[in-house]
Amino acid sequence: MKISNVLIPTCVRDFALPAGTPEHVTFDIHIENGALAQWNIAGAATNNIANGILISAMVDVHLHIDKTYVVQEVGAADGDLFKAINLMAEHRAGWTASDIAARMERALHDAYQHGSRALRTHLDWPLRDAPTALAVFEQLRDAWRGRLTMQCVSLTPLDFFDNAFDSEDLALEVACADQTCNKALGEAALLGAFVYRNERIYDKLQRVFDLAIKNSLLLDFHVDEGLDADARGLRAIAELTIKNNYHGKVTCGHACSLSVQPTEEAMQTLKLCAQAGIHLVALPTTNLYLQGAWNATPLERGITRIKEAVGQGVNTCMATDNVADGFYPYGSYDLLASFALGVQMAHLSPATGSLGMITTHPAKAMGLPWDGMMRPGCPADFVLLQARDTYELLNATGLRRQVIRAGAAIKEGPEA
Repeated sequence: MKISNVLIPTCVRDFALPAGTPEHVTFDIHIENGALAQWNIAGAATNNIANGILISAMVDVHLHIDKTYVVQEVGAADGDLFKAINLMAEHRAGWTASDIAARMERALHDAYQHGSRALRTHLDWPLRDAPTALAVFEQLRDAWRGRLTMQCVSLTPLDFFDNAFDSEDLALEVACADQTCNKALGEAALLGAFVYRNERIYDKLQRVFDLAIKNSLLLDFHVDEGLDADARGLRAIAELTIKNNYHGKVTCGHACSLSVQPTEEAMQTLKLCAQAGIHLVALPTTNLYLQGAWNATPLERGITRIKEAVGQGVNTCMATDNVADGFYPYGSYDLLASFALGVQMAHLSPATGSLGMITTHPAKAMGLPWDGMMRPGCPADFVLLQARDTYELLNATGLRRQVIRAGAAIKEGPEA
Protein backbone atom coordinates (compact mmCIF):
# COMPACT_ATOMS: atom_id res chain seq x y z
CA MET A 1 0.00 0.00 0.00
CA LYS A 2 1.18 3.52 -0.77
CA ILE A 3 -0.13 6.79 0.68
CA SER A 4 0.92 9.57 -1.63
CA ASN A 5 1.63 13.26 -1.20
CA VAL A 6 0.55 13.83 2.40
CA LEU A 7 1.55 16.33 5.05
CA ILE A 8 2.91 14.72 8.24
CA PRO A 9 3.09 17.08 11.24
CA THR A 10 6.49 17.22 12.93
CA CYS A 11 4.95 16.20 16.28
CA VAL A 12 4.31 12.69 14.91
CA ARG A 13 7.26 12.44 12.52
CA ASP A 14 10.45 10.66 13.56
CA PHE A 15 12.68 10.75 10.51
CA ALA A 16 15.37 13.27 9.71
CA LEU A 17 15.11 15.28 6.52
CA PRO A 18 18.09 15.96 4.24
CA ALA A 19 19.90 19.23 4.80
CA GLY A 20 18.33 22.11 2.93
CA THR A 21 14.87 20.53 2.77
CA PRO A 22 12.12 23.20 2.86
CA GLU A 23 10.18 23.40 6.11
CA HIS A 24 6.87 22.42 4.52
CA VAL A 25 7.06 19.29 2.40
CA THR A 26 4.77 16.40 1.61
CA PHE A 27 5.61 12.71 1.79
CA ASP A 28 4.93 9.41 0.13
CA ILE A 29 4.54 6.56 2.61
CA HIS A 30 5.04 2.92 1.63
CA ILE A 31 3.41 0.22 3.77
CA GLU A 32 4.34 -3.46 3.80
CA ASN A 33 3.16 -6.24 6.12
CA GLY A 34 1.15 -3.83 8.25
CA ALA A 35 4.07 -1.50 9.01
CA LEU A 36 5.60 1.66 7.60
CA ALA A 37 8.34 0.35 5.34
CA GLN A 38 9.71 3.46 3.61
CA TRP A 39 9.12 7.18 3.18
CA ASN A 40 10.28 9.74 0.68
CA ILE A 41 9.70 13.42 0.05
CA ALA A 42 6.98 13.97 -2.53
CA GLY A 43 7.41 17.72 -3.00
CA ALA A 44 6.85 21.16 -1.54
CA ALA A 45 3.57 21.52 0.33
CA THR A 46 0.90 23.59 -1.39
CA ASN A 47 -2.79 24.21 -0.89
CA ASN A 48 -3.41 21.37 -3.30
CA ILE A 49 -2.12 18.55 -1.12
CA ALA A 50 -3.55 15.47 -2.77
CA ASN A 51 -4.30 13.36 0.27
CA GLY A 52 -4.37 15.65 3.27
CA ILE A 53 -2.73 15.25 6.68
CA LEU A 54 -1.52 11.89 7.99
CA ILE A 55 -1.27 11.30 11.75
CA SER A 56 -0.81 8.23 13.91
CA ALA A 57 -3.98 6.62 15.23
CA MET A 58 -5.28 8.47 18.27
CA VAL A 59 -5.11 7.66 21.98
CA ASP A 60 -8.00 8.72 24.26
CA VAL A 61 -6.58 8.74 27.79
CA HIS A 62 -9.61 9.84 29.85
CA LEU A 63 -13.09 8.34 29.27
CA HIS A 64 -16.14 7.06 31.19
CA ILE A 65 -17.59 4.30 29.02
CA ASP A 66 -19.46 2.66 31.93
CA LYS A 67 -21.88 5.60 32.30
CA THR A 68 -22.14 6.78 28.70
CA TYR A 69 -25.35 7.26 26.64
CA VAL A 70 -27.71 7.63 29.63
CA VAL A 71 -28.57 11.32 29.44
CA GLN A 72 -32.14 10.62 28.27
CA GLU A 73 -32.68 8.69 31.50
CA VAL A 74 -30.86 10.89 34.02
CA GLY A 75 -31.09 14.36 32.53
CA ALA A 76 -28.34 16.96 32.29
CA ALA A 77 -26.67 18.81 35.16
CA ASP A 78 -26.39 22.16 33.35
CA GLY A 79 -23.16 23.24 34.92
CA ASP A 80 -23.51 21.66 38.38
CA LEU A 81 -20.77 19.07 38.88
CA PHE A 82 -22.12 17.72 42.15
CA LYS A 83 -25.65 17.53 40.79
CA ALA A 84 -24.22 15.37 37.99
CA ILE A 85 -22.45 13.18 40.55
CA ASN A 86 -25.72 12.64 42.43
CA LEU A 87 -27.73 12.00 39.27
CA MET A 88 -25.30 9.36 38.12
CA ALA A 89 -25.05 7.75 41.57
CA GLU A 90 -28.82 7.25 41.65
CA HIS A 91 -28.78 5.82 38.14
CA ARG A 92 -25.82 3.54 38.88
CA ALA A 93 -27.85 1.69 41.53
CA GLY A 94 -29.90 0.11 38.75
CA TRP A 95 -27.07 -0.85 36.40
CA THR A 96 -26.89 -4.41 35.12
CA ALA A 97 -24.06 -6.15 33.33
CA SER A 98 -26.03 -6.27 30.08
CA ASP A 99 -26.80 -2.54 30.25
CA ILE A 100 -23.17 -1.67 30.85
CA ALA A 101 -21.97 -4.02 28.11
CA ALA A 102 -24.29 -2.48 25.54
CA ARG A 103 -23.12 1.04 26.39
CA MET A 104 -19.45 0.10 26.40
CA GLU A 105 -19.69 -1.81 23.12
CA ARG A 106 -21.33 1.16 21.43
CA ALA A 107 -18.65 3.50 22.75
CA LEU A 108 -15.83 1.22 21.58
CA HIS A 109 -17.27 1.00 18.07
CA ASP A 110 -17.57 4.79 17.94
CA ALA A 111 -14.01 5.33 19.15
CA TYR A 112 -12.55 2.73 16.79
CA GLN A 113 -14.31 3.95 13.67
CA HIS A 114 -13.17 7.52 14.36
CA GLY A 115 -9.53 6.44 14.56
CA SER A 116 -8.61 5.69 18.18
CA ARG A 117 -6.22 2.81 18.79
CA ALA A 118 -6.10 2.92 22.59
CA LEU A 119 -8.18 4.26 25.45
CA ARG A 120 -8.29 4.53 29.22
CA THR A 121 -11.65 4.54 30.94
CA HIS A 122 -12.51 5.39 34.53
CA LEU A 123 -14.98 3.05 36.20
CA ASP A 124 -17.20 4.29 39.03
CA TRP A 125 -15.91 2.42 42.08
CA PRO A 126 -17.52 3.94 45.21
CA LEU A 127 -17.30 0.88 47.46
CA ARG A 128 -14.68 -1.66 48.48
CA ASP A 129 -15.83 -4.43 46.17
CA ALA A 130 -15.23 -4.23 42.45
CA PRO A 131 -18.19 -2.85 40.47
CA THR A 132 -20.07 -4.91 37.91
CA ALA A 133 -18.53 -2.69 35.26
CA LEU A 134 -15.07 -4.14 35.89
CA ALA A 135 -15.98 -7.66 34.77
CA VAL A 136 -17.74 -6.23 31.71
CA PHE A 137 -14.70 -4.11 30.93
CA GLU A 138 -12.37 -7.12 31.17
CA GLN A 139 -14.54 -9.14 28.79
CA LEU A 140 -14.64 -6.34 26.23
CA ARG A 141 -10.94 -5.58 26.65
CA ASP A 142 -10.20 -9.16 25.64
CA ALA A 143 -12.75 -9.16 22.82
CA TRP A 144 -11.35 -5.92 21.35
CA ARG A 145 -7.70 -6.88 21.73
CA GLY A 146 -5.91 -6.20 18.45
CA ARG A 147 -8.22 -3.32 17.59
CA LEU A 148 -8.20 -1.21 20.76
CA THR A 149 -5.73 -1.32 23.64
CA MET A 150 -7.74 -0.70 26.81
CA GLN A 151 -6.91 0.42 30.34
CA CYS A 152 -9.22 1.06 33.31
CA VAL A 153 -9.03 3.21 36.44
CA SER A 154 -10.92 2.89 39.72
CA LEU A 155 -12.79 6.17 40.28
CA THR A 156 -13.27 6.52 44.03
CA PRO A 157 -13.87 9.55 46.28
CA LEU A 158 -10.63 10.47 48.05
CA ASP A 159 -12.33 10.44 51.46
CA PHE A 160 -12.96 6.70 51.02
CA PHE A 161 -9.26 6.13 51.62
CA ASP A 162 -9.68 7.22 55.25
CA ASN A 163 -10.97 3.70 55.83
CA ALA A 164 -7.74 1.70 56.00
CA PHE A 165 -9.30 -1.76 55.71
CA ASP A 166 -11.75 -1.02 52.90
CA SER A 167 -9.20 0.92 50.88
CA GLU A 168 -6.71 -1.93 51.27
CA ASP A 169 -9.26 -4.34 49.83
CA LEU A 170 -10.12 -1.96 47.00
CA ALA A 171 -6.47 -1.63 46.02
CA LEU A 172 -6.12 -5.41 46.05
CA GLU A 173 -9.10 -5.70 43.69
CA VAL A 174 -7.45 -3.22 41.31
CA ALA A 175 -4.17 -5.15 41.55
CA CYS A 176 -5.99 -8.38 40.67
CA ALA A 177 -7.53 -6.66 37.66
CA ASP A 178 -4.10 -5.42 36.65
CA GLN A 179 -2.77 -8.96 36.71
CA THR A 180 -5.31 -9.99 34.06
CA CYS A 181 -3.89 -7.40 31.64
CA ASN A 182 -1.55 -8.09 28.73
CA LYS A 183 1.32 -5.78 29.69
CA ALA A 184 3.15 -6.31 26.41
CA LEU A 185 0.23 -4.66 24.63
CA GLY A 186 0.01 -1.78 27.10
CA GLU A 187 -3.07 -2.94 29.00
CA ALA A 188 -3.33 -1.92 32.66
CA ALA A 189 -5.64 -1.32 35.60
CA LEU A 190 -4.84 1.78 37.64
CA LEU A 191 -5.73 3.10 41.08
CA GLY A 192 -7.58 6.42 41.04
CA ALA A 193 -9.43 8.96 43.14
CA PHE A 194 -11.63 12.05 42.85
CA VAL A 195 -9.79 14.90 44.58
CA TYR A 196 -11.44 18.23 45.33
CA ARG A 197 -10.79 20.49 48.33
CA ASN A 198 -10.64 17.52 50.73
CA GLU A 199 -9.78 17.97 54.39
CA ARG A 200 -6.42 16.45 55.38
CA ILE A 201 -5.73 16.11 51.69
CA TYR A 202 -2.06 15.21 52.09
CA ASP A 203 -2.80 12.38 54.53
CA LYS A 204 -5.44 10.87 52.27
CA LEU A 205 -3.35 11.24 49.14
CA GLN A 206 -0.38 9.66 50.86
CA ARG A 207 -2.60 6.70 51.67
CA VAL A 208 -3.38 6.35 47.95
CA PHE A 209 0.31 6.50 47.11
CA ASP A 210 1.10 3.90 49.79
CA LEU A 211 -1.46 1.51 48.31
CA ALA A 212 -0.20 2.10 44.78
CA ILE A 213 3.40 1.48 45.77
CA LYS A 214 2.50 -1.63 47.78
CA ASN A 215 0.56 -3.10 44.84
CA SER A 216 2.77 -1.79 42.00
CA LEU A 217 -0.06 0.26 40.49
CA LEU A 218 0.00 3.41 38.40
CA LEU A 219 -2.16 6.33 39.54
CA ASP A 220 -4.75 8.46 37.76
CA PHE A 221 -6.58 11.29 39.56
CA HIS A 222 -9.59 13.48 38.85
CA VAL A 223 -8.29 16.65 40.47
CA ASP A 224 -9.47 20.24 41.05
CA GLU A 225 -12.46 19.91 38.74
CA GLY A 226 -13.89 23.31 39.58
CA LEU A 227 -13.15 27.03 39.57
CA ASP A 228 -12.28 27.49 43.24
CA ALA A 229 -8.86 29.09 43.50
CA ASP A 230 -8.22 27.29 46.79
CA ALA A 231 -8.48 23.87 45.13
CA ARG A 232 -4.83 22.84 45.21
CA GLY A 233 -5.00 19.09 44.85
CA LEU A 234 -2.73 19.09 41.80
CA ARG A 235 0.06 20.74 43.77
CA ALA A 236 -0.33 18.21 46.59
CA ILE A 237 -0.22 15.30 44.12
CA ALA A 238 2.90 16.72 42.45
CA GLU A 239 4.66 17.15 45.78
CA LEU A 240 3.77 13.63 46.89
CA THR A 241 4.80 12.17 43.55
CA ILE A 242 8.25 13.65 44.08
CA LYS A 243 8.35 12.62 47.75
CA ASN A 244 7.41 9.02 46.91
CA ASN A 245 9.71 8.80 43.89
CA TYR A 246 6.77 7.99 41.62
CA HIS A 247 8.05 10.02 38.68
CA GLY A 248 6.17 9.37 35.43
CA LYS A 249 3.60 7.07 37.07
CA VAL A 250 0.85 9.61 37.79
CA THR A 251 -1.82 11.10 35.52
CA CYS A 252 -4.00 14.05 36.53
CA GLY A 253 -7.15 15.05 34.67
CA HIS A 254 -9.06 18.36 34.73
CA ALA A 255 -7.01 20.76 36.95
CA CYS A 256 -9.53 23.50 36.15
CA SER A 257 -8.65 25.57 39.22
CA LEU A 258 -5.26 26.40 37.70
CA SER A 259 -7.12 28.73 35.35
CA VAL A 260 -8.36 30.94 38.19
CA GLN A 261 -5.32 30.88 40.45
CA PRO A 262 -2.75 33.70 40.35
CA THR A 263 -0.31 33.09 37.51
CA GLU A 264 2.71 32.83 39.78
CA GLU A 265 1.02 30.18 41.93
CA ALA A 266 -0.17 28.22 38.90
CA MET A 267 3.29 28.30 37.33
CA GLN A 268 4.86 26.99 40.54
CA THR A 269 2.44 24.08 40.49
CA LEU A 270 3.20 23.32 36.85
CA LYS A 271 6.93 23.37 37.54
CA LEU A 272 6.35 20.76 40.24
CA CYS A 273 4.28 18.72 37.78
CA ALA A 274 7.15 18.79 35.29
CA GLN A 275 9.61 17.78 37.99
CA ALA A 276 7.29 14.92 39.02
CA GLY A 277 6.74 13.73 35.45
CA ILE A 278 2.98 14.07 35.85
CA HIS A 279 0.86 13.52 32.75
CA LEU A 280 -1.75 16.31 32.60
CA VAL A 281 -5.03 15.77 30.74
CA ALA A 282 -7.27 18.63 29.59
CA LEU A 283 -10.95 17.78 29.02
CA PRO A 284 -12.36 20.60 26.87
CA THR A 285 -15.94 19.45 26.29
CA THR A 286 -17.01 18.45 29.79
CA ASN A 287 -15.23 21.29 31.54
CA LEU A 288 -16.59 23.93 29.19
CA TYR A 289 -20.06 22.59 29.94
CA LEU A 290 -19.71 22.11 33.71
CA GLN A 291 -17.59 25.10 34.73
CA GLY A 292 -18.61 28.75 34.76
CA ALA A 293 -21.89 30.61 35.23
CA TRP A 294 -25.22 29.35 33.91
CA ASN A 295 -27.34 32.35 34.89
CA ALA A 296 -25.36 34.56 32.52
CA THR A 297 -22.82 34.21 29.75
CA PRO A 298 -19.84 32.47 31.39
CA LEU A 299 -16.52 34.29 31.40
CA GLU A 300 -14.52 31.25 32.55
CA ARG A 301 -13.62 28.59 30.00
CA GLY A 302 -13.13 25.77 32.48
CA ILE A 303 -9.96 24.46 30.85
CA THR A 304 -6.59 24.05 32.50
CA ARG A 305 -3.54 26.12 31.55
CA ILE A 306 -2.49 24.13 28.50
CA LYS A 307 0.01 26.56 26.98
CA GLU A 308 1.74 27.10 30.29
CA ALA A 309 1.91 23.37 31.00
CA VAL A 310 3.50 22.71 27.61
CA GLY A 311 5.92 25.57 28.21
CA GLN A 312 7.06 23.98 31.47
CA GLY A 313 7.65 20.62 29.76
CA VAL A 314 4.62 18.84 31.24
CA ASN A 315 3.39 15.94 29.11
CA THR A 316 0.02 17.47 28.21
CA CYS A 317 -2.87 15.59 26.61
CA MET A 318 -6.47 16.17 25.55
CA ALA A 319 -9.21 13.58 25.90
CA THR A 320 -12.93 13.06 25.36
CA ASP A 321 -14.13 12.52 28.97
CA ASN A 322 -17.93 12.14 29.24
CA VAL A 323 -20.33 11.45 26.37
CA ALA A 324 -24.12 11.74 26.59
CA ASP A 325 -24.47 11.44 30.36
CA GLY A 326 -25.31 13.69 33.30
CA PHE A 327 -21.87 15.31 33.22
CA TYR A 328 -21.90 16.12 29.51
CA PRO A 329 -25.11 15.56 27.54
CA TYR A 330 -23.55 15.92 24.07
CA GLY A 331 -20.57 14.59 22.17
CA SER A 332 -19.25 11.38 20.68
CA TYR A 333 -16.09 9.32 20.82
CA ASP A 334 -14.48 11.34 18.04
CA LEU A 335 -11.34 12.54 19.79
CA LEU A 336 -10.63 14.97 16.96
CA ALA A 337 -13.85 16.82 17.78
CA SER A 338 -12.73 17.32 21.39
CA PHE A 339 -9.32 18.38 20.12
CA ALA A 340 -10.87 20.94 17.77
CA LEU A 341 -12.79 22.52 20.65
CA GLY A 342 -9.71 22.51 22.89
CA VAL A 343 -7.56 24.20 20.25
CA GLN A 344 -10.08 27.03 20.02
CA MET A 345 -10.67 27.30 23.78
CA ALA A 346 -6.96 27.44 24.60
CA HIS A 347 -5.91 29.48 21.53
CA LEU A 348 -3.41 26.85 20.36
CA SER A 349 -1.77 27.81 17.09
CA PRO A 350 -0.94 26.27 14.73
CA ALA A 351 -3.46 23.52 15.36
CA THR A 352 -1.26 20.90 13.69
CA GLY A 353 1.48 21.66 16.23
CA SER A 354 -0.74 20.35 19.05
CA LEU A 355 -1.75 17.03 17.46
CA GLY A 356 0.69 15.28 19.78
CA MET A 357 -1.83 15.89 22.58
CA ILE A 358 -4.11 13.21 21.10
CA THR A 359 -1.42 10.90 19.68
CA THR A 360 2.09 10.73 21.13
CA HIS A 361 1.53 12.44 24.50
CA PRO A 362 -1.27 10.13 25.68
CA ALA A 363 0.66 7.15 24.28
CA LYS A 364 3.41 8.12 26.71
CA ALA A 365 0.95 8.59 29.58
CA MET A 366 -0.48 5.10 28.95
CA GLY A 367 2.95 3.51 28.48
CA LEU A 368 2.00 2.02 25.12
CA PRO A 369 4.58 -0.09 23.29
CA TRP A 370 4.38 2.22 20.25
CA ASP A 371 4.93 5.87 21.11
CA GLY A 372 2.89 7.05 18.11
CA MET A 373 5.87 8.50 16.23
CA MET A 374 6.04 7.59 12.54
CA ARG A 375 9.27 5.88 11.56
CA PRO A 376 10.22 2.88 9.42
CA GLY A 377 9.03 -0.26 11.17
CA CYS A 378 6.22 1.41 13.16
CA PRO A 379 2.69 -0.01 12.92
CA ALA A 380 0.73 1.33 9.99
CA ASP A 381 -2.08 2.49 12.26
CA PHE A 382 -2.87 5.92 10.88
CA VAL A 383 -5.63 8.46 10.35
CA LEU A 384 -5.64 10.24 7.00
CA LEU A 385 -7.44 13.56 7.32
CA GLN A 386 -8.88 15.37 4.34
CA ALA A 387 -7.54 18.71 5.63
CA ARG A 388 -5.02 20.30 3.27
CA ASP A 389 -3.42 22.60 5.84
CA THR A 390 -3.54 23.61 9.50
CA TYR A 391 -6.50 25.95 8.93
CA GLU A 392 -8.69 23.31 7.31
CA LEU A 393 -7.91 20.90 10.14
CA LEU A 394 -10.75 22.22 12.29
CA ASN A 395 -13.52 22.52 9.71
CA ALA A 396 -16.06 19.89 8.76
CA THR A 397 -14.38 18.94 5.49
CA GLY A 398 -10.90 18.82 6.97
CA LEU A 399 -12.01 16.52 9.79
CA ARG A 400 -13.29 13.89 7.35
CA ARG A 401 -10.94 10.95 7.45
CA GLN A 402 -9.89 7.50 6.40
CA VAL A 403 -8.88 5.22 9.28
CA ILE A 404 -6.02 2.86 8.45
CA ARG A 405 -5.18 -0.09 10.68
CA ALA A 406 -2.33 -2.50 9.97
CA GLY A 407 -1.95 -0.85 6.58
CA ALA A 408 -5.54 -1.29 5.42
CA ALA A 409 -8.51 1.09 5.49
CA ILE A 410 -11.17 -0.13 7.88
CA LYS A 411 -14.56 -0.73 6.30
CA GLU A 412 -16.52 1.13 8.96
CA GLY A 413 -16.15 4.76 9.95
CA PRO A 414 -15.94 8.22 8.37
CA GLU A 415 -14.45 8.02 4.90
CA ALA A 416 -12.21 10.62 3.28
